[in-house]
Amino acid sequence: MKILSFKSGAMIGSLLLSAVLSLSIVAPVNAQQESAKTLDELLSMVRKGKIKESRDERQRIARFMAEKKEQAAAVAKAKQTRTQEEQRSARLEKAFEENKETIAQKREALKQAKGELTELFGHINSTAGDMRENFTTSLTSVQYPDREQFLTDLIEKLKGDALPTISEIEQVWFELQREMIASGKIVALNTKVSTAGGEEQQADVVRIGTYNIITQDGQYLRYSDGSLSILARQPASNYTSWAGDLAALDSGSTRFGVDPTGPTGGSLLSAFINTPTLVERWHQGRQVGYVITAVGVVGILIALIRFVVLQLVGMKVSSQLKSTTVNSDNPLGRVLAVHEENPNMDTETLELKLNEAVLKEIPKLESSLTLIKIIAAVAPLLGLLGTVTGMIITFQSITIFGAGDPKTMAGGISSALVTTVLGLIVAIPTLLAHTIVNGRAKGIIHVLEEQAAGIIARNAEGKK
Repeated sequence: MKILSFKSGAMIGSLLLSAVLSLSIVAPVNAQQESAKTLDELLSMVRKGKIKESRDERQRIARFMAEKKEQAAAVAKAKQTRTQEEQRSARLEKAFEENKETIAQKREALKQAKGELTELFGHINSTAGDMRENFTTSLTSVQYPDREQFLTDLIEKLKGDALPTISEIEQVWFELQREMIASGKIVALNTKVSTAGGEEQQADVVRIGTYNIITQDGQYLRYSDGSLSILARQPASNYTSWAGDLAALDSGSTRFGVDPTGPTGGSLLSAFINTPTLVERWHQGRQVGYVITAVGVVGILIALIRFVVLQLVGMKVSSQLKSTTVNSDNPLGRVLAVHEENPNMDTETLELKLNEAVLKEIPKLESSLTLIKIIAAVAPLLGLLGTVTGMIITFQSITIFGAGDPKTMAGGISSALVTTVLGLIVAIPTLLAHTIVNGRAKGIIHVLEEQAAGIIARNAEGKK
């Protein structure tokens, strides 16, 4: 009995050990958290582990079955959607074929409806295109700004299969007639104008046909891309004055400078505007031109100063000729003083003394005349120097950039010739001034020599 009991206990122990190992694998967390102290507790723990495992397994099976049902429902819904889309595709294909046939029938009906009017619509399209191009640069668009959009819409309509309406065809005729009438009218209106500083403001303007448009104060405007702007550089003052008179005129007629080449800064108005002023032409001479100008100013100033001085000296000499009293504040008085200081001197010595006195006065009278003459001779040479250097620069530019633009080459040559003009402008008046001043000095010297010769002659007669 003892032996059997021992064996039975050993078997029970081995079974419990295997149950404990199974429990440790299935529920390792619980095995770590709980420890059996007796075999009964160990058996109870094994029973609890099996019950929990069965419950978790049932929950997993139930969750799996629920997900399987959901997937089956989704598959069924997808199949139903596919069937519906296939049916819709079939309907659309059928509608497409029907519409295709309808379009072909409509096009044939449109072709029959147009008939011989196709050529007419082509002429309307061409006329509308030409009118739109003309209206883009026409000053009347300032007064009628919406007509270009109408023509654009009509052209786009004629490109398709749509037919123009009678009112649209009449509108084309109306716009053409209105442009013809407006081109012969002078109209005052209020519109937006861009100033020279780029600011846009409302202003009263006057449109002169389709040629020019001006402001109330006579400034010419430029029309470009549907907007008006004041020309940065206006024509000559007489043209702007006439424009101001026209803007202020209520009735009657007045003079006005019309540019017949167009409102966008045509060739005639551009020629007036782009013509350099005298100051701009002077600046084209650059450094050589500035030197010529400075030399010319110096020469003219010297000539003016000498002319004034000689004029005063001549007045004093004339007064001395009329006076019997010798005055030393003029050349003739100083020459006469020599005779008064030496009344008994022999003729030869007196002649020498008088000649000496005259020679002393000549340098004072001819002072700076040589410098004026030199300036008159040097100014053309400086102009030639500027021309040569300008031509060298022009030909260097032609070598680098080519001679494709004749205007560029002509502009360079024109700038080079400015110095020659400046040299002649300085030389001619300077030479004239030298002639006048030199003549005035020679006249005074002639009076001195004449009076000296008279004194000598009277002295010689007295000695006899």
